[in-house]
Amino acid sequence: MYSGFLQHWQLPSALLIAAATTVWPCMPACGAILNYIFLPTGIAPPYALVGVAAVLEASPDTTPTPTIFDHEFSLKDKVALVSGANRGLGLEMAMVLAEAGARAVYCVDLPKAPSDEWFKVKDYLARMKGKAGEGRLEYLGADVRDQERMWRLGQTIGDREGRMDICITAAGILNADTDCLEYTSKAFQKAYSSPNVMETNVNGTLFTAQAAVRQVVRFGNGGSIILIASLSGSVTNRGFHRISYNTSKSAVLQMARSLACELGPKRIRVNSLSPGFIYTPMTASFFDTDPGLLEVVADSTPLNRPGRPDELRGVVTWLASDASTFCMGSE
Repeated sequence: MYSGFLQHWQLPSALLIAAATTVWPCMPACGAILNYIFLPTGIAPPYALVGVAAVLEASPDTTPTPTIFDHEFSLKDKVALVSGANRGLGLEMAMVLAEAGARAVYCVDLPKAPSDEWFKVKDYLARMKGKAGEGRLEYLGADVRDQERMWRLGQTIGDREGRMDICITAAGILNADTDCLEYTSKAFQKAYSSPNVMETNVNGTLFTAQAAVRQVVRFGNGGSIILIASLSGSVTNRGFHRISYNTSKSAVLQMARSLACELGPKRIRVNSLSPGFIYTPMTASFFDTDPGLLEVVADSTPLNRPGRPDELRGVVTWLASDASTFCMGSE
């Protein structure tokens, strides 16, 4: 199938074997050649070729079938770790990963036991037509600020599943409206006895990504890491006095770019996602207490309304899947 394509690039078998052992040293070269095609643009997925390249190599006698949902957007047999997934955006993202074919999605959040909402989603997925019980949700209680605990948690998932492919760092908290001149050092920097914005949103994001990436590297399958940032990390929302939250999300944006540069050679993609104004249980805590605030937010968006959690399902699936394999270090 690939003979003409490879002849076009004039890549001899010796060069392919060298590429296999260089780009993917953990896989024996002979096995890599059997299952992967190595091109100047990197490793093609095992289901390649797709798109126009597949058309040019196809026999006129073949009956083609669509690939975009069965291959590029599919998360079949993938394993994911999603922090902040007891409810809200994290749970929405965990659910869509399971729907897209992930074998197991591990939801990590601060409560020791999951919420009723989480159990309802788990049961719903189990009953979903065509899933045959696949795409299971698992819950692990952990504080993302505890690096050792997060690393052990990642190790546990790796030992249990034999792979790690996707990580979404959705755990985050929002500070109370606070005048920037009245912020105390303890509140802004270090308050481990209680949830702290900087520690949760910055340290917790890194520790969660580390927990997953260590396992992605361990199994050598490549992967996708999605850091949940915020538009507040790129712009300042006038009238909102939350300098620690804004600062923390700016840090997440730069963290994604830095991780992308370090992890790209390992075939691990890192991108950030800033959802915008989304109406969730967390944001409802201040939207519902100040009706005028919702109007201000709506007026600042082109659609004249805040977003819904389900409106992030598409972009999350795209970033997690092979459909976005050339998207790296992007926001």
